[in-house]
Amino acid sequence: VQLQASGGGLVQAGGSLRLSCAASGRPFSSYTMGWFRQAPGKEREFVAAIKWSGDSTYYVGSMQGRFTISRDNAQNTVYLQMNSLKPEDTAVYYCAAARESSDVYRRSLYDYWGQGTLVTVSS
Repeated sequence: VQLQASGGGLVQAGGSLRLSCAASGRPFSSYTMGWFRQAPGKEREFVAAIKWSGDSTYYVGSMQGRFTISRDNAQNTVYLQMNSLKPEDTAVYYCAAARESSDVYRRSLYDYWGQGTLVTVSS
C-alpha cells in the first residue's frame, strides 16, 4: 500500500484544515487507517483512526470534538477534518494503514506510512 498525504498548510488559530490521504496498491477497504502527528522535538503521537467499515472511529482526548476522521473506500481516501486549530496542533501529520485492528492507538500496529504533510497553526 502506498499512501500520499496532502492538505497541510499554514492556518491561523481557530481555523480549519482538511487533510487527505490517498491510498494505492492493495485493497484499501480492508485496512484500518490512522493519522499520527509529530511536532518538532517530540515523538510521533496518535491522532485518530478509523476501521475498515467506517463505523468505528477513535481519537485522543485533546482532539476529540475538534477533529473528525472519515474514509471513502470507493475513492481509496481517508480524511482528517481539523477544526478550532491551536498552535499546539502544529506538526507533521502522517497517515498510516494497518492490516490488523486490535489496538489502533499503537504506532507499531501500522504497516504502511505516508510521507507526512506539515500543518502550521499561527497564534
